[in-house]
Amino acid sequence: MGKRILFIDRDGVLVKEVPPSYQVDAWEKLEFYPEVFKWLGKIAEEFDYVLIMVSNQDGLGTPSFPAEHFWPIHQHIIKSFENEGVSFHATHIDTSFPEEHSPNRKPGIGMFTEYLDTPAYDIPNSYVIGDRITDVQLAKNLGCKAIWLNNHPGLGGKEVSDSMEELKKVVALETRQWKDVYNFLKLGLRKVTHDRNTNETQIHVELNLDGNCLSNISTGLGFFDHMLEQIARHGKIDLTIQAEGDLHIDEHHTIEDVGIALGEAFAKALADKKGMERYGFALPMDEADAKVLIDFGGRSWIVWNAEFTREKIGEMPTEMFFHFFKSFSDAAKCNLNIECHGENEHHKIEAIFKAFAKAIRMAVKRDPMSNYLPSTKGVL
Repeated sequence: MGKRILFIDRDGVLVKEVPPSYQVDAWEKLEFYPEVFKWLGKIAEEFDYVLIMVSNQDGLGTPSFPAEHFWPIHQHIIKSFENEGVSFHATHIDTSFPEEHSPNRKPGIGMFTEYLDTPAYDIPNSYVIGDRITDVQLAKNLGCKAIWLNNHPGLGGKEVSDSMEELKKVVALETRQWKDVYNFLKLGLRKVTHDRNTNETQIHVELNLDGNCLSNISTGLGFFDHMLEQIARHGKIDLTIQAEGDLHIDEHHTIEDVGIALGEAFAKALADKKGMERYGFALPMDEADAKVLIDFGGRSWIVWNAEFTREKIGEMPTEMFFHFFKSFSDAAKCNLNIECHGENEHHKIEAIFKAFAKAIRMAVKRDPMSNYLPSTKGVL
């Protein structure tokens, strides 16, 4: 297997760009990107990527952009990174103007032909790290993925041939912090899209365990939607669930299959459990107290100790709460121990869902400084 490459844009990624020229052609314009030495240094030390610096420098060497204004600063940048243990295998700089349509100007791939079609390099598992949409286009043109430090996404649009929708498929990580780049390269993103279709239900799930509490839930059951939103909010995950089911018959198939589909999505997202906590639990809500113990240990089991005196909460049968969590446990291959006491039925089930979300958050939390599997067996 060949070596993976990080094609790293210079201006806007290693050093800050200074509007309106976007050319670091004077010493007073030189400012390094926040924390770049710390996290790129760790990447260089811990990972086996080949580091390639790339840059478009419009008209370098012309009277409007004299070479003597550029090269001393550029060499200082190179030396500064070398002093922090970061050595670039090569630097590729294109000096053409946009209107010249040079094949070497990124997002063109003319500067990088030596890395393509050779077993020495693993391009599909390489990344372009850039701040412009043209860097994402470069990744697509090279056949790899992009890490997008999205500081000014509108720049460079005239040189982009693909739609934003198509380019978004190439983006493996969108962030503004080098810390996130390091964590992603070490741990990866736990982000999956999963569909479960039967004659009774069609369910689409998008799950990001390292998300920002974003939810987009539609099952046709309002109270169920509200409870699923608690998982995203209190679990600090991004969750989309779009379900079409045979609600004209009853709620059973929709609730059960959402539990299965969500559990299957979790199983996919947690395929590599290194560095995660594995276990989690507990939460009170008003007069109700709920305890949810969870173990993503690879085996399914559920203990349910909660009773409801009402037949329904909203349009959701209370008997289906157990069934939802049982379906999730079976599909996610996890242990669930759920217990709840209280007087208000709404409070009780909401406490259970919130405790479930908190338990998930605790269990899936990862330490980027640790890469061990949380089991003495060596497998989960």
